[in-house]
Amino acid sequence: MGCASAMDPSPRHHAALVLAGAYRTTAELTATVSRDRLRMLVRSGALLRLRNGRYVLPDLHPALLDAGRLGARLDCVSLLAALGVFVQEHARLHVQIERGSSRLPPRMPGTTAHWRRTACARAALATEIVGALAQAVRCQRPREAIATLDSAWHQGLVGESEIAAVFAALPCRYRPLRALLDRRSESGPETLVRLMLRALGCAVELQVVIDGVGRVDLLVDGWLIVECDSRAFHEGWDAAREDRRRDLAAAAQGYTTVRVLAEDVMYRGDEVLGALRAALSHPRAPRNSSIPAPRRR
Repeated sequence: MGCASAMDPSPRHHAALVLAGAYRTTAELTATVSRDRLRMLVRSGALLRLRNGRYVLPDLHPALLDAGRLGARLDCVSLLAALGVFVQEHARLHVQIERGSSRLPPRMPGTTAHWRRTACARAALATEIVGALAQAVRCQRPREAIATLDSAWHQGLVGESEIAAVFAALPCRYRPLRALLDRRSESGPETLVRLMLRALGCAVELQVVIDGVGRVDLLVDGWLIVECDSRAFHEGWDAAREDRRRDLAAAAQGYTTVRVLAEDVMYRGDEVLGALRAALSHPRAPRNSSIPAPRRR
């Protein structure tokens, strides 16, 4: 059975803990403890009974418990959200159920069942990440699917071979999305903005270092800086003050900076797209040629 730990906060360690979540059967547990001891562990909360003689430790991710109670595995956008991967919406619980499964409990409202086979161990409470990513591509719009893949790749949860496996598992119509992935995107909203700008016909560079300014999220057509701000990394006056100083330093070199909020990118995308289009339509100020060119990473 998997258990949570705060010793290593890295995305890969957290993901490994979630993916390792599994149940133990009554027979497995009573091979080492008596039935009376097993009942006492359940009464004390040291073990949780999921269903049909399946037991787990209580500190598993809550979404794994929800899936396990349905006799299913956590899957698709729900699993990816639990792993810390960007997904646009994950209010519904997405689970994987083996084809041919029977005598399952009624699924709660707001549950999406994906009936497919996996190579997971019988007791696993989560599907494998490649399968979850492939299913999430099917369940999201193309732009959100690209952002999800970028996020998993950037965090090191998958590499080139796993990305190739995701597209190998998908119908041919999804293959054009592969060329749009970029593992340098540090957030889902950053990917979404990059795709907006590409749709406007812009040349977009990621994570460019500008002397006196630092690393910027996106450099568009060589003169427009677009920063994607979220509460997680831009909360408090210290962060706001640093952002303003960076913007001023950029302006002194002839750059224009536009800051967009992550929540607006996700939920007011048309307004963000309109603002970016308007910003790009304005005449650009000449850049000081004595200042070093930005460094591409």
